[in-house]
Amino acid sequence: MSTITTKNPATGETLETYQQMTEAEATGKVEACHAAFLDWRKLSHDERGAHLRNIAAKLRDSADELAQLMTRETGKLYKDGLTEVELCAQIFEYSADQGPKALADEERTHGPKGKRGIVTYQPIGVIYSIQPWNFPLYQPIRVLAANLMAGNGCVLKHAEICTGSALRLRELCVEAGLPEDIFQVIVIDHDTSDKLIEHPKVRGVTMTGSDGAGRHIGAKAAAALKKTVLELGSNDAYLVLSDADIETAVKFSTMGRLYNNGQTCVSAKRFIVTDAVYDTFVEAFVNQMDKIALGDPMDQDTKLGPLSSQDQFDTVAEQVKESLAAGATLLCGGDAPDKPGAWYPATVLGDVKPGMPAYDDEIFGPVASVIRARNDEEAMRLANDSRYGLGGGIFSQNEERAIELARAEFDTGMVRINSFGAADPNMPFGGVKDSGYGREHGGFGMKEFVNAKAVYLP
Repeated sequence: MSTITTKNPATGETLETYQQMTEAEATGKVEACHAAFLDWRKLSHDERGAHLRNIAAKLRDSADELAQLMTRETGKLYKDGLTEVELCAQIFEYSADQGPKALADEERTHGPKGKRGIVTYQPIGVIYSIQPWNFPLYQPIRVLAANLMAGNGCVLKHAEICTGSALRLRELCVEAGLPEDIFQVIVIDHDTSDKLIEHPKVRGVTMTGSDGAGRHIGAKAAAALKKTVLELGSNDAYLVLSDADIETAVKFSTMGRLYNNGQTCVSAKRFIVTDAVYDTFVEAFVNQMDKIALGDPMDQDTKLGPLSSQDQFDTVAEQVKESLAAGATLLCGGDAPDKPGAWYPATVLGDVKPGMPAYDDEIFGPVASVIRARNDEEAMRLANDSRYGLGGGIFSQNEERAIELARAEFDTGMVRINSFGAADPNMPFGGVKDSGYGREHGGFGMKEFVNAKAVYLP
C-alpha cells in the first residue's frame, strides 16, 4: 500500500507520513457519508446553521494551531494563515445566516388560471470535493459550508502536501459537534479518485485546480452523468489605464502578485500597461518588487515565503526560463537562493508576448508579466486575449468608466477596480472559459448541488 509524505517547503524537512486508503476503504467512507446524509437532510436549516456556527467558533479557537500547520505544510505566511482561518469562520457564519432565506421554499403560480406552485430546494446526497493545496482550509471549507447548509454530505480528497490540514479540519468539525460521518476525508491516489466519481452514492463533484485536471475530472463526471462545479486556474490581467493613479496601481499590483507567495488562482499575473504610463509604472513596480526579500514564513514582517514544494519551484523556474528564451526580459528577480527549501524570488518579466508561458499560461508563483499596450482599448483587448477568465483588475481614476469596462467588456467572472482581494463570502466566486464554471459564495454555492424541485398544486 502506498504512502504520502509531507515536507516543510521552507526547510525540506519531512513532516509526516500517511497511509493511503484502499479503494474499499474509500468506498466505505462514501457509503458512511451517504448514511449520515439520510439523517442530516431531515434537519431544518436553522438546525444545520447551529452546527455551522459551532464549527466557526471552533476554528477561531484553533486559529494559531491551524495557521502554524498550514505554514509547515505549504510555506504559507503564518499571518496569512490566521487571516484564512478567520475567513473560513466567516464563511460558516455567512452560510448559517443566509442559508435559511436562500434555500427557503418559493411560492409561485402556474397555468393560465394562476394555480399554486412551490419550488423547493432539496439536498441530493454526497458531494465529492477535490481540492488543491494553496489554501488548505479555505478551499475545502467553501464547499463544505455551503453543502452542509444545503443538507448534503461531503467527502474531501485534499492535495497530498496538506493531508495534515485536511485531517485536522475534520477532527475539529467533529469536536464542534458535527455528526462524525457527514464530512469525510479520504487519503487516496488518482486512480481511486476516478473510481469514486463513478460511485452511485456520489451525486456531485466539485474541484479546484488546473484546467488540465478540470478537463479530466469533468470528463469522468460527465461520463457518469454527475453534475460538476470546476474552479480552475487563470492568468488574470490587471489593466493600468492611461488615467491610472500610479501609486495605487503599484501598491495593489505588488500585493496582488505576491499574495499567498504568488500561488493564488485569482491573483494579478499579467500587467497590461498603456503607453501613456508604461515607463512610470514599470519603473515604480520593478522597484517595489525588487525590494521584497524572501523570509521565514513564521515571521510577522515577512512578505514572501517559499513556494509550496520543490515540484512547484521546478515548474515556476522552467516557465520563467522558457519565457526568457522566447524573448522576455528579466527586469528583476529570477535567481533563486542556493539554500534548502523551495525559495523563488519576486520576479518581473518585461517584453512579454504571445507564445511565452508568461503570456499564455498561469505561473503559480511570484512572477509578474508586464505587457505594453498602445492605448486603453488595446489593453482591454489584450486582457481578454486569454483562454482563461477567472478574475482581473482595472486601475483608473474614472470609476464610472472602469465599472462599465468591468461590467460589459472584461470576459471574466470577477473584476477588481483600484484594489486587490481574493474572496468574500457575500460575492460570487468563479470564472468562465478555461477557468471553469459554477459559482461559490454569495449564496450561489448553496444552490449548485440541490434539486430545484417543482411541486404543482391544484
